[in-house]
Amino acid sequence: MNKAFTEISAGLSDAIDHAKGNTKTVVLHTPETVNVKAIREKTGMSQQTFCATFGISVGTLRHWEQGLRVPRGPARVLLKVVEHNPDAIIDAMDR
Repeated sequence: MNKAFTEISAGLSDAIDHAKGNTKTVVLHTPETVNVKAIREKTGMSQQTFCATFGISVGTLRHWEQGLRVPRGPARVLLKVVEHNPDAIIDAMDR
């Protein structure tokens, strides 16, 4: 328990330093932007076809394309795979 407390305490100290503007010890990870519309257009699919093929709701896709929402977690991973190898997803879905 002592090791866990030490690690949590160190993390909290880093968070407090960061909040105060001291970013020397903080590593900030910013995920790259995903251009959902460009990925879809690269596939040559309409919104409806893209959604039906990859299991995404049309409303969600529209929000992503309009910049009203940002894909996160597994959706980001799916979109990155679609961007680089859409046939891999299509093949997996057909099995």
